[in-house]
Amino acid sequence: MFWKRKGKKKDGEATGEAATVTLDEARDEPDTAVQDGEGDADGKKPAEASSAGEAEEKKAAKAGSEEKDAAAEKSAEADADSEDADGAEEKADSAESEKSDEKSEKKDAAEEKPAEDEAAGGEEDTEKDSSADAEDSSGESESDEDGSDGGDDSEKESGEKAEAAKKREIEPEEPGIGEPDSDGVQRVRTAGALKVDDEEYPVVSNTWIVKADDEGVIVIDPAHDAELILEAVGDREIYLVACTNGYNTHIEAAQEVAERDEAPIALHRREVRSWRRVHGAENPPEIEVEGGGSLKAGDLEIDILPLPGTSSGTVGYYIAELGAVFSGDTLRAGELGTVGDGYLDYTRQLHSVGEVLLSLPPDTRILPDQGPETTVEEESGNFNSWV
Repeated sequence: MFWKRKGKKKDGEATGEAATVTLDEARDEPDTAVQDGEGDADGKKPAEASSAGEAEEKKAAKAGSEEKDAAAEKSAEADADSEDADGAEEKADSAESEKSDEKSEKKDAAEEKPAEDEAAGGEEDTEKDSSADAEDSSGESESDEDGSDGGDDSEKESGEKAEAAKKREIEPEEPGIGEPDSDGVQRVRTAGALKVDDEEYPVVSNTWIVKADDEGVIVIDPAHDAELILEAVGDREIYLVACTNGYNTHIEAAQEVAERDEAPIALHRREVRSWRRVHGAENPPEIEVEGGGSLKAGDLEIDILPLPGTSSGTVGYYIAELGAVFSGDTLRAGELGTVGDGYLDYTRQLHSVGEVLLSLPPDTRILPDQGPETTVEEESGNFNSWV
């Protein structure tokens, strides 16, 4: 502490001044002694006085020097005491800081302990929950095993759908005869041209041959090549020829196919004019169908669905027993059917699709006049894009 050191130095200076004053007083004394000894005859007294004065001066000087040394020692001791005090204060501060840190560490440790306990408790709860989940999962697995038969049926059905989708992707749209499926439905593709307003559009059209019973079949939309269609029918009897509308892509081979077994031809009455353009007026269809009606052929019940749009008398043939609807040119895989390169009445056609075809069960097969088959579920996902 500087203020202590300065105070001691001031005391030392004061002591020095006092020594100087004493020295001056001692210097004054020889004069007095000389004055007193003026009457000595041999001059010895003044000499002695002078010698005594010098001795006093030396003594005073020595005393002053000793006092200065003593003051310096005291000042050094004071400084040491100050440093010791400072060191003691620092040690005290350090000790207090260490104690404070220890308390803080103990407090933090005390706070961490409950947190650890909570974490441990949380882990226990998690383990319990995991154990419970495992038990539930085990129970579900047992339940799944118990219902494995239902699961197998579902997997089989999904596999059949996937196989059908794959078949649609790889099967070429070229003239030919397809194999009958498990429901006895067979597709025959024939090449020709759609004739609309004196224009022709090359197409590959579908004709569907449906097993009605062990003896006979129904032929739907006989298109361009009667010989190829009859080859697919083989020795089976043709019970009925059903046409979805009067465009030539649906009726062109109808007369020849029906004649072989004298089968009746079904067509909406509004499509008779289109029929006459192809086959003349002398051989009209035997059955005039209406939407909402039904037909019976072999073991099959066929519901007639009104689907106006591509023409005013377009219909669909729905066989619930087979889970299949023959949609003609109203709805194809992924698109609304067109007439040539456009639509005759888009609004009515869209209504027929949304209100009639897509109201059937989702797994219903849609078998169109062109392209691969599809399902109600698949086309329901496309409907909003057509609106």
